[in-house]
Amino acid sequence: MSSAPRIAVIIPCYNEAAAIGKVVQDFRGALPGAEIVVYDNNSLDDTVRLAAVAGATVYCERLQGKGYVVRRMFADVEADVYVLVDGDDTYDATPAPAMVERLLSERLDVINCRRVETDQENYRLGHRFGNRAISGIVRHLFGDGFDDMLSGYKVFSRRFAKSFPALSGGFEIETELAIHALEMNMPIAEIDTPYRNRPLGSHSKLNTVRDGVRIVGTIVRLLKEARPFAFFSAIAAALALAAILLAIPLLAEYFETGLVPRFPTAVVVTGMMIVAFLSLTCGVVLDSVARSRRQLQRLHYLRIPVWSPGKSAAPHAAARNAMTS
Repeated sequence: MSSAPRIAVIIPCYNEAAAIGKVVQDFRGALPGAEIVVYDNNSLDDTVRLAAVAGATVYCERLQGKGYVVRRMFADVEADVYVLVDGDDTYDATPAPAMVERLLSERLDVINCRRVETDQENYRLGHRFGNRAISGIVRHLFGDGFDDMLSGYKVFSRRFAKSFPALSGGFEIETELAIHALEMNMPIAEIDTPYRNRPLGSHSKLNTVRDGVRIVGTIVRLLKEARPFAFFSAIAAALALAAILLAIPLLAEYFETGLVPRFPTAVVVTGMMIVAFLSLTCGVVLDSVARSRRQLQRLHYLRIPVWSPGKSAAPHAAARNAMTS
């Protein structure tokens, strides 16, 4: 076993011919011993050839979407440390060695790069506002941890990569990565890093409205799964409040006249209260299920060894070939 950790720089790409060669070269220079792996996602330009010429190992993921690519990367690539970075040359490779060193020395599972803009034009207003709003929602629902949750530059431990379920298919994968770390109470950190303009000919694939809606939907889905009592009790409270507001005029009229002239409204109020209690019951039951699921996830997470000097947690190429043969 090598005394040095195995480091993999994993780069998801889609139509990044204008930038991918420089990204590979920059990270090759910053992390000379790392394996540089590019996963192409059905690019229509020269991304695959230019990545290979620059010295990267190139694979292809046919399912369209960044989430599918990250899922495949974490499944296929064996390493002790994973440096995930977008292939658009907007991130600086020079902080990578310090980030890797900090991850290992402090035994962290995630280091997130908080983007510091070097040019106001490289970060659209809609993206900036959406990122702050969504990061704020996640902090409120799942706890403090990330100010720039949607950053595409992160460093992960092997424990994180191999215990991450990866259910999202698109750009909402960034949200899922952050919430998984927060839900599992993993040791995390966030550092500042420069964020620069894309090179000429490179264009953002993120749609502010469409992907923003999908990200919010992912937050709601993960809230339902991770915090079911809070989710369903909020629904129950809303239904009960609406039912009470509708029932007040009925009760006032009943006490005054002894009659219930708006019988359909009374039926609706009764139905809403029944659904409210059912929703609360679902929250209580599913909260126990979610707790059991988190316990199983935690046990799986703890089964994955951490890197220590003189011992690599990731199987080497010969071991991988032996296991797959």
